Amino acid sequence: MGELKLPMNVDACNQMIILYKRLEKKKIADILLMMEQQDIKPSLLTYKLLIDTKGEFNDIMAMEQLVEDMKADGFEPDINALTVMAKHYIKGGFKHKAETVLKEIEERKLKGIIGARRSLLLLYASLGRADKVGKFWKDCEADPKMQECVAAIEAWGKLGKVGEAEAVFDMMLQKWERISSRHYSSLLKVYIDNKQLTKGKDLVKRLVDAGCWIGPLTCDALVKFYIEAGDVDRASSILQKTAHREKMRPLFTSFIAIMSSMQSGAYINAKAPAYGFRERMKADKVLPNATFGKVLALADAFRKTAVSDIV
Repeated sequence: MGELKLPMNVDACNQMIILYKRLEKKKIADILLMMEQQDIKPSLLTYKLLIDTKGEFNDIMAMEQLVEDMKADGFEPDINALTVMAKHYIKGGFKHKAETVLKEIEERKLKGIIGARRSLLLLYASLGRADKVGKFWKDCEADPKMQECVAAIEAWGKLGKVGEAEAVFDMMLQKWERISSRHYSSLLKVYIDNKQLTKGKDLVKRLVDAGCWIGPLTCDALVKFYIEAGDVDRASSILQKTAHREKMRPLFTSFIAIMSSMQSGAYINAKAPAYGFRERMKADKVLPNATFGKVLALADAFRKTAVSDIV
């Protein structure tokens, strides 16, 4: 854009921040410096991206300073920003601060702001507050939205309450004539996390019988399910078939799950190669990060010397 003398605006800068946030966070500083030099004012999205980035580094003080800067610029945190803040407070062990943010989200809920109940279900589950999850799910039950149902399934799963998660799923089946594979995968993840593999197998059969389209999220859930069940070959087969479908790119986490199981299993213990894995990732334009690159190198079919590990 610079070479073509096109005007640089905050939307373009936000897209670059999103890109670097995923791939190379240290380069975000270059974008911020350019914005300052060209007098490009940050938008609400800019602040939300930066708040999340600081939270990911567990730099709570910097995150809070960004919130103050955002308010000084005339932006009030929306539900998404508040959710991100609470998530990082919980992750960092700042329970009291998280609860303060949750109270603010509750106030937004009373005003009927979309997304508030979904956030409250997930965040209170992360705090281990089954009482609060039950309270807000009761609010949803009269007229639940699909996203709220998925959040409730995930929330009950986090709390280890599989029966409650199943009840929400069954309610969805009754309320909507057809639900997607993503909704099946949310319950499947609950079964995986709570080591209920027999129920997971039954759910996979129901998913197949329903003829649902398998997207990246469902593929990821299936891969992790079969790994947990000890069937790495089937997990790898699902990933391979999904990767070869047109306009379908598996999630990075699916590759990580497969390679992690290979690392702890026969491939690396027996010094056996993971044939074609690197090529599959390359075809899907999935780039390994440094940690995953080391795992991949250990199972590389063509590793000849220690130099290739460094590369």
